[in-house]
Amino acid sequence: MAETRSTWASRGTFILAAVGSAVGLGNAWRFPGLAAKHGGGTFLLVYLLALLVMGIPLLMMEVSIARKLHKGAGDSLRGVNRKMEFVGWAATGNAFVIVTYYAVVFAWVLLMIVYALQFAGMTGNSEAASNVFANVTQTTWDVTGYTIPIPVFIALVVAWLLMYLCIKDGAQSVGKVVKYTVFLPVILLIIMAVKGCTMPGAMEGLYRFFVPQLAAFSDPTLWVDAIGQVFYSLSIMMAIMFAYGSYLSEESNVAVDCVIIALSDAAVSVLSGIVMFSTMGGVGMLDNISESGIATAFIIYPQAIVNLTKVGWFNALFGVIFYLMLSTLAIDSAFSIIEGVSASVSDKFKIDPKKTTRIICVVAAVISLLYTTRAGLAWLDIVDSWTNQINLILIGVLECFAIGWCFSTDKVLKEINRNTTKFKMPRFWFHISVKYISPILLIVLFCWNMYNLFVIKGGVYSYAIWAEAIAGWLVSILVFTSGLWVRLIVNHKKKNGFVEEEIVWKD
Repeated sequence: MAETRSTWASRGTFILAAVGSAVGLGNAWRFPGLAAKHGGGTFLLVYLLALLVMGIPLLMMEVSIARKLHKGAGDSLRGVNRKMEFVGWAATGNAFVIVTYYAVVFAWVLLMIVYALQFAGMTGNSEAASNVFANVTQTTWDVTGYTIPIPVFIALVVAWLLMYLCIKDGAQSVGKVVKYTVFLPVILLIIMAVKGCTMPGAMEGLYRFFVPQLAAFSDPTLWVDAIGQVFYSLSIMMAIMFAYGSYLSEESNVAVDCVIIALSDAAVSVLSGIVMFSTMGGVGMLDNISESGIATAFIIYPQAIVNLTKVGWFNALFGVIFYLMLSTLAIDSAFSIIEGVSASVSDKFKIDPKKTTRIICVVAAVISLLYTTRAGLAWLDIVDSWTNQINLILIGVLECFAIGWCFSTDKVLKEINRNTTKFKMPRFWFHISVKYISPILLIVLFCWNMYNLFVIKGGVYSYAIWAEAIAGWLVSILVFTSGLWVRLIVNHKKKNGFVEEEIVWKD
């Protein structure tokens, strides 16, 4: 029998944990890259609009359902509608896949904290700086080469140990960690922003980031990318917010807390944009910002770092601060994904949550070894594309369908507004968003991604078709059939006396 469910120590602890989960590497590198791609302020405006219309209502939806039922994603969706349980398991399965490679990205960032010291001897040498990451990981940039560089392996072990220590006691240990890991990256970002804004050329960068370019509004990919960024950034549809919401007390104010979480996430994105645009403007590299987060963080930004000043040790120190900032962003998001998976599994099979977390960490760590190989970057690119551009979006559509069409938005809205007086989520806003706007926009986003893959790219993403079939399509099939496998396991266990808990939404 599972232990008594963990609860947050305080309201502030929940908000910090949720903000820590939402604020991740995507804020620091994907957001500025997309802003650079879509005319800076133009993207910022559309992003904020999408956050209000879609992001906040869906965040409230997940947190409130989980608080009501005190269950992870799988059983929360089962409590809403038995036939929709598979959606919760798809979210859980997709989250598990994501954490297997997110841990390796975290490991790369940890490595770069150490290797950034090399920037001290590379003043003005952009080419040498851009090659540091490739030299450390020994990447082949393709699905060939399966030896594991020792430094990467060591970094991965450290990454998994840190993640496990943060999550081993559930809400209690998370609450102790987020007091530091949420504020530290903000402090480091502010330090970097101050430095960036004092550089010659910084104002040109800030102008490009904040001032909209009207011509960019006509680009359909602007709207697709802005919606996608909101969706990816808030940690929704990944089982995380179900887990975190399930640890809330009955007195919690979901409506207000979720607004705080969403706006905090947006604020860190904007701060990251200020850092990136001011720094790149200061070194004359505004046109080099890439929408690829990995390219920006590990190849392009190092070029900017070694050109910051003529003082090598200062550049190296700035590099250490940059990667330390990324590591503190990464760890919160990484361990929150594990918690989302663990909560679903332990709830369904009545397993001790601590034991569940240990097993998940071990299994995911073994799988993550693939991404530490010389071919790892290519495999990561494939899996990341399918989990985010296909799986996550379809899960979003299905969740909206489950709540908007197979349950009741009014019942969920009542739960959202249960303890709030100063601010209530308006019915028209929540109802229209969950039932119509969000699923329609997500379907459009999915169709655009499919058009881009099959029409523009001819059905091949970037690598050998066999690799994309395995790491892309097969992974997606496994994610969306995970609910079936769970059901088969439950039915088998029932023959041995297992009793599946009945979950009922009581008005």
